[in-house]
Amino acid sequence: MELNTSLIVLITLVVLVLIFIKMSLVIISQSETKIVERLGKYHATLKPGINIIIPFIDRAKTIISLANGRYVYTNKIDLREQVYDFDKQNVITKDNIQMQINALLYFQIVDPFKSVYEISNLPNAIEKLTQTTLRNIIGELELDQTLTSRDTINSKLRAVLDDATDKWGVKVNRVELQDIMPPASVLQAMEKQMQAERNKRATILTSEGEKAAVILQSEGEKTSTINRAEAEKQKAILAAEGEAQARIRRAEAEAVAINQVSEAVRNSTNVGANTNPVNYLLAKNYIDTLQTIAGGPATKTVYLPYEASNLMGSIGGIKDMFKME
Repeated sequence: MELNTSLIVLITLVVLVLIFIKMSLVIISQSETKIVERLGKYHATLKPGINIIIPFIDRAKTIISLANGRYVYTNKIDLREQVYDFDKQNVITKDNIQMQINALLYFQIVDPFKSVYEISNLPNAIEKLTQTTLRNIIGELELDQTLTSRDTINSKLRAVLDDATDKWGVKVNRVELQDIMPPASVLQAMEKQMQAERNKRATILTSEGEKAAVILQSEGEKTSTINRAEAEKQKAILAAEGEAQARIRRAEAEAVAINQVSEAVRNSTNVGANTNPVNYLLAKNYIDTLQTIAGGPATKTVYLPYEASNLMGSIGGIKDMFKME
């Protein structure tokens, strides 16, 4: 009987030792940690791997964490980068337009001690800080700026959150605005404005095209007019040059004729030495002109000027040219 009692006591002691050892050994996964308090006071921050604590004296600090959109109690602190997807919230722009915005927050706990002892509910604090900061930033912007300045809003929001959460041992890496939803009336007005803008651009492009076409057409007409004028000019120049050449040729022919007549007169034995060959040519042209006039209709009346009597001597010269000595 005593042997059985001793065996039971031994087994009990072994079990208690094993339980004590099990409670003394704390295994921490990679990228996680725990805050250990000894008799209610901060004792250590456990590192990944095997850690030894004193059971019933040391205990892990319980904290509040956000998991699957719900707040849960745990004694593990996740050191990896985490993302919080906040619900949509109402914000008002500078021009008094109410809209709904939800954001994604990427952050990482870099100081577990501060995240536990500097703030009581870290996820809730981050959420409320993000909401209030977002309202403040949107309140300084008008609707158009809010819709077109996401990068600016993200940068400002990240800078404010990172500075405010530094005392909590948190590093805010990125902030992204996920959805920006203006009221339905504003969306309709924006759609009409966009349609009007597209129509305006189409009208401008059409008018610019017509303007360019008119300019090209006028330039073409201008070039055509210049070319025609240049052609007429060249034609007139060529005609004038041709007329001048013709006149030169006629004058040269007349000169040759005069020279030939003069030579014939000088060589003729029937014409007096004082006979002028020019009188001969003038008289010949005069007679030809009279023949042309006389060959017209009989109803014509021909008046000879008084000075024409001076040409009669030229006609007499013809007679002298052919008079025998």
